[in-house]
Amino acid sequence: MSQPSKTTPTQQTYTELQQAYSHFNETLFGGALPGCLITLQREKRTCGYFSAQRFANLEGGMTDEIAMNPAYFAVVPVVETMQTLAHEMCHLWQSHFGKPGRGRYHNEEWASKMEAIGLMPSSTGQPGGKRTGDMMADYAIEGGPFLKACAELLTRSFRISWYDRFPAPEHVRAGQGSMGMHLAASVGGGSVPAQSIAVMASLVNPAATSGEDGEENPKPAANKSNRAKYVCPCEKQVWGKPGLMLICGSCRKDFEMQG
Repeated sequence: MSQPSKTTPTQQTYTELQQAYSHFNETLFGGALPGCLITLQREKRTCGYFSAQRFANLEGGMTDEIAMNPAYFAVVPVVETMQTLAHEMCHLWQSHFGKPGRGRYHNEEWASKMEAIGLMPSSTGQPGGKRTGDMMADYAIEGGPFLKACAELLTRSFRISWYDRFPAPEHVRAGQGSMGMHLAASVGGGSVPAQSIAVMASLVNPAATSGEDGEENPKPAANKSNRAKYVCPCEKQVWGKPGLMLICGSCRKDFEMQG
């Protein structure tokens, strides 16, 4: 008798993202959204994007795309990744049931839908930012529908299992400065995920250099003489350039540079 095949990384990754999409569709959009094709894209300077009717099949059918940037998965709280998904789902909703703005413009209709599901549009990702515009981030409204839906999702043992080991330093800084860091762990906030130790450790190799094909090729550091040792309260150790600000994903305390 043949043994059942194990779930592959591809199956696991997309099953998790589809689980989150289906959950938010039911809890935040009343199940009104059609299915879409969720992809992983390392687009610079964006956590994700929506593209209407981007894909077609051999039978002539078409579907929308929601792209997620995996470079952020390990360096932002889970709630921030879920915000990106819900943000793009609002674009999908507007594409089917509203009137999208021209080009990249996030208009008032989109902003109102974001607020209705519990996300505050902000050009800075912080309170006080502009509500509409070409480049828009957001933050979760405390006590709003989105955070309630996110908390419910996490009670189902939801997680993002696979992550990019070589995020750019700006992605790490974005995670440390995100509003999600100040939210409760019950809604996916607080410290970055536990795998961050591995991610932070990977940054000691000036890491991923881009080839002409755009793919990242991790390379070991040629000169280790300027590396410092960092230790956290639970005695995890990593090495990196002097002056790094690192957070342990296990004890959620800062690493301290030794010597």
